[in-house]
Amino acid sequence: MAAETPDGGRRRAKGPGGRLRQDLIWRLESVGFAGFVGLMRLLGVERASALGGWLLRTLGPRTGTQRTVMRNLRIAFPDMPAAEREKLALDQWTQTGRAFAETAVMDRLVAEDRIEVVGRERLEAIRDSGRPVVFVGGHFANIETQAAVIVGAGIPCQITYRAANNPYVDVQIRAARARYGIKLFAPKGGEGARELLAGLARGESVALMNDQKFDEGPEVMFFGQPVNAAPGPSRLALRFGAVLQPLSVVRLPGVRFRVTAYEPITLETTGDRSADIARGVQAITSFIEARVREAPVDWFWVHKRWPDRVYAALKADEA
Repeated sequence: MAAETPDGGRRRAKGPGGRLRQDLIWRLESVGFAGFVGLMRLLGVERASALGGWLLRTLGPRTGTQRTVMRNLRIAFPDMPAAEREKLALDQWTQTGRAFAETAVMDRLVAEDRIEVVGRERLEAIRDSGRPVVFVGGHFANIETQAAVIVGAGIPCQITYRAANNPYVDVQIRAARARYGIKLFAPKGGEGARELLAGLARGESVALMNDQKFDEGPEVMFFGQPVNAAPGPSRLALRFGAVLQPLSVVRLPGVRFRVTAYEPITLETTGDRSADIARGVQAITSFIEARVREAPVDWFWVHKRWPDRVYAALKADEA
């Protein structure tokens, strides 16, 4: 039996007592989240961003995730002096904290014109063509700015996202995103995949992040080491004859951002579908690597990007 949730999803029931207890926990978390959002909005864009950056710069290095950050930096930049890697690790915590706090004030950030766009003509051409594209990018600076630029250009686009575990919090997040124009969502998973297919068939573009670990994906190279990456964007582009449109963002001083629409990637169709997909995945991964090298402090270093064997080899070297 499944219990209905506020966002229309279905979650496995745990019996009457378990359902009530879980619902109470969700509601309390939701109140806490609403309080956090309210505080950030009271502070305003500049102070909210600064507070978020200070909090994670203070707390992040004390967590177990700091080890993952440092190992990721050693894999990516083996020749970087240790002191420089340590400073980069500290600075990226500031960036992550700023981005988290800024989600509460994204509508104001957009309204205050804090995002400049390079390659706007590419976005306008996509809008005017009426043909869908597959937007691809990574977790840089503040990823919400990329979605805001897409919808701000007037492009109908399904924005993929990972739904919050707490359905009441998820409703708040979706409502907050709607305030700066994001209304077409495709949650990750089977249902979201169907929404993406239906959207592309209607001529809507789709936007996906493609820089995190995906064990079932083809193996490609990232900073000279093997990684597995999601084939979804390349599959969609090949199926609908669409181009991959890379986007990325860098943080500028004063809680400002520069979003760039790069040269589109046109995938080759050779008749060997698996090979065509793998080439697309490598092209996206190479694009992400180039952006990380340009502005390493902007990337989201806290997730385990490489397979376990790469970390095991690094650990052996450390020993």
